[in-house]
Amino acid sequence: MAAGREYVLRDPPFASVLFGSVRVAWVWALLRIWLGWQWLEAGLHKVGDEAWTVTGSALQGFLARAVAIPETGRPPVTYDWYRAFLQGLLDGGHYVWFAKLVAWGEVLVGVGLILGALTGFAAFFGALMNFSFLLAGTVSTNPVLFVAAVLLMMAWKTAGWIGVDRWLLPMLGTPWEPGPVLAKRKTPSEAN
Repeated sequence: MAAGREYVLRDPPFASVLFGSVRVAWVWALLRIWLGWQWLEAGLHKVGDEAWTVTGSALQGFLARAVAIPETGRPPVTYDWYRAFLQGLLDGGHYVWFAKLVAWGEVLVGVGLILGALTGFAAFFGALMNFSFLLAGTVSTNPVLFVAAVLLMMAWKTAGWIGVDRWLLPMLGTPWEPGPVLAKRKTPSEAN
């Protein structure tokens, strides 16, 4: 490659269509709404439970089981650094506020995905929660939900096309190309 020349690697046609074309937005809408419902349903159960929103005892019990090291067999948490993080939440009493964060976070991720509002961000935070649950030794449906969230993150441009993002993303733009709402307004001195 010659100095000063930029080499661009192009996506295969199927990836361009799958992740960048509004023709398949309906596929992402179905996945997005399904995943959003999973999060909303899980979160609503938690926000209606004082063990999550007042005392944090539900998360306290979960964390205590996760950090326990059995006499025989393998502990739920494989990584010592993550076990130490969870133990710090327990020891510091942080499970009280963290439980509220989990409960309301699940609701917000669900609402964002269902409405198709900031879909990429909602999918990212859903994937982050799934990954955290997986690190804590809880498999359940987390691997499937994690993969669905990663796919929605990859399709962030079109996943919310049949939703609020159709209007929201053009208004906000991206960090590399801000839209009218986030574009820096030039002062008269900057315009010259």
